[in-house]
Amino acid sequence: MCEAQNINEKRLYDKAKMLLQIYRRVCWSTIGQADVVAEEMCCYCSSDLDGALIYLEEFAPDTERQRFESRIRTLFETRWMIELIDTAMLRVKEFPDGGEQHFEIISKCYLARFKYSESEMLEVLNMERSRYYDRKKEAIMVFGLSLWGDAIPKLKTFLADSKEDMEAIPYEY
Repeated sequence: MCEAQNINEKRLYDKAKMLLQIYRRVCWSTIGQADVVAEEMCCYCSSDLDGALIYLEEFAPDTERQRFESRIRTLFETRWMIELIDTAMLRVKEFPDGGEQHFEIISKCYLARFKYSESEMLEVLNMERSRYYDRKKEAIMVFGLSLWGDAIPKLKTFLADSKEDMEAIPYEY
């Protein structure tokens, strides 16, 4: 499958594994950042979200608005990355040879809020250790192919089409 898409198998595996290893920390950190932004916005601007957004748009000093926009942009970028991971995971689940099992391995090993120990994974999946590690490697490869071979190219196409659509709309001053 890697050869068919002109993808270096070793690089794909390494990138996919690295991304999966940081996923739990990124989600945890993002949730914390979102809570802080929401608290600040309501404390300084208004007690409700709509009022806070109106304040930031209409009355906030430029430096405050820019700082807020930067923080919100970071949160949205992280959310888009999480959605890419989710899209790739759906493709993993659809994989014809053991997709459900690959999905379970990745979910429990990398994506769940709490990390399972090796013995818990073996028990939950009802597998022997050697079989588990073989399937885990396969699961990471299928995830990588789903992400870099399907989800990201689709996103690039969508963004390119959106850019063309935006350029076609006349802008009035």
